[in-house]
Amino acid sequence: MPGGLIGTAVTAHVPRMGIEEKAPEFQRGLIAGSKAMGQAIRGLEPDLLVLMSAHWVSTFNWYVTAQNPHKGVCIADEAPDLISGEPYSRPGDSGFAAALVAAMKAQNVPALVNDSPHYTWDYATWVPLHYLDPAEKLPAVTMPSVLTSDLDECKRVGRVVDAVAKQQRKRIVFIASCALSHKVVRGPHNWPTPERIELDQKVIELLKRGDIAKLESWLPEYSQLAVAEMGGRVLAAMTGALAAMGDGGPLSGTHFGDYAQSSGSGNANVLVTPRP
Repeated sequence: MPGGLIGTAVTAHVPRMGIEEKAPEFQRGLIAGSKAMGQAIRGLEPDLLVLMSAHWVSTFNWYVTAQNPHKGVCIADEAPDLISGEPYSRPGDSGFAAALVAAMKAQNVPALVNDSPHYTWDYATWVPLHYLDPAEKLPAVTMPSVLTSDLDECKRVGRVVDAVAKQQRKRIVFIASCALSHKVVRGPHNWPTPERIELDQKVIELLKRGDIAKLESWLPEYSQLAVAEMGGRVLAAMTGALAAMGDGGPLSGTHFGDYAQSSGSGNANVLVTPRP
C-alpha cells in the first residue's frame, strides 16, 4: 500500500479540557470535537501519527521523539493544578524518527533524534492524543516548535514528513497541536476579540474548502493579526503538510465540535483529507 500523508489536522489542547470531568461547560464542545475527530482519524487506519506541539519549545534544533514505547507521566508545568500527573503509554516509531531527522538534515534543517529515556510529554502532546486515540494503540512521534525557525522552514518540515512517509510506505496523519489566535488574557471564559474570531473563522473555512494555496499565502499576515500561537509556526508546518498532501489532488476539511475560547485564545479541531 502506498504511503504518504492521508490526513492533516489542527487540534485543541487547552489544559482545562485535559480532565473531562473537570472541564468547564464552554469547553465541552472542544472535547466532543476532539473525540469525533479522533474517530475519523482512526477510521483512516493510519500507521503513525506525527504531532507537532506548541508547548514543547526548542530554541535551536528540531527534535523527533524515537522512544518506543512513549511512557511517562504528563504534568502541565504551567498549570499543575489542572493536569497534575497523567500516565501514558503509547507505541513509537524509532525508524521513522531517524529517517525524518536524516531527511530534515538533507534540507539544511538542524535536527536531532530525541531518544532520552527520561523525556516526558508536555500537555499539548498528551491532551489531544488522550482524546484522539484514548486506547493508545496508534504509534506516534512528536516534534517541538523551534523558536529560531521561520514560517518557511516550518512549511518545509511539513513537506518532509510527507516525503519520508512515502519513502517508508507509511500512512500518516500530521497533527498540529496549537490554538489559532492566541492573545491570551486572564480569565478562561474570555473570548478572542471579534476581529480575531473573524480571522480564525476564515482559517477554518479555508481548511474546510481545502484552499491551501490561499491559506499558505495569507498565513504570515494572519499570524501577525491574530497573534497566532507560537508565531504561526505550528500552523505553518501544518500548511506545508497540507500542500504536500494536496499535490495528489483536491482536499476538503471537516470542523468537529465547537470553536471555543480559552483565556482569549481561539481553538478548533479540523481534519483535512483528500476529497473522495
